[in-house]
This record gives sequence, C-alpha cells and structure tokens, in this order.
Amino acid sequence: MPRFITIGYGDQAGYDRTEPAVRDKAHAHDKELQDRGVLMGIAGSPVQVRNHDGAKIETTQGPFLQSPLPLAGFAIIEADSLQDAIDKVSWTPCAVAQGVVEVWPLEQPK
Repeated sequence: MPRFITIGYGDQAGYDRTEPAVRDKAHAHDKELQDRGVLMGIAGSPVQVRNHDGAKIETTQGPFLQSPLPLAGFAIIEADSLQDAIDKVSWTPCAVAQGVVEVWPLEQPK
C-alpha cells in the first residue's frame, strides 16, 4: 500500500479560535488513525546534520523551514491513493484548527 508523509502546521491562536466540538472531533480522528497504526507525533526542535565528503559531522539547531505557521506535527500514513490520504488527514487538528497539512507521497527507491 502506498505511504505518505503528512506535515501539519498550526499555532495556538488558530487552535483556540476553533470551536471546541470541532477540535474534539479532530482529536478523536487522530486517535482513530493512531489506533489503526498510523505513526504520528508532535514536532520537536529539529537539527540539521552534515557530513560532507565523510570528513566531519556538523550539526545546526533549527528550525529551518519558512512558514507563516509553526510546524506542529507529522504522521506517516498508508492510503490507497493521494485522494485517500487527503481524506484521511482532512479532519486532523491542524486541518480544522486554522492550520494546514501537507501530504507528501513517500516514493520507494528503485
């Protein structure tokens, strides 16, 4: 089955503006996805890692992405198609609480 990486962006202000019943439904939806095996997490502080030419490991604390909203979380989901993946994430908290969710097809190396 195809896999997709989802990246959610959202902030506390948008979350707080969303009706509690909608937020509760979104959290219940996330729980259902997790119960079905979706790997999901809240984003922590990223670190960039470089080891150019295998000569020296260098790390830099992030964040690095530019977005009007902070990175909130991620998931790795299985779905029958891109549309199925979209349907699965359309009720997550970031999608309903004034944020956004990106869906990236996870392509297998050949």
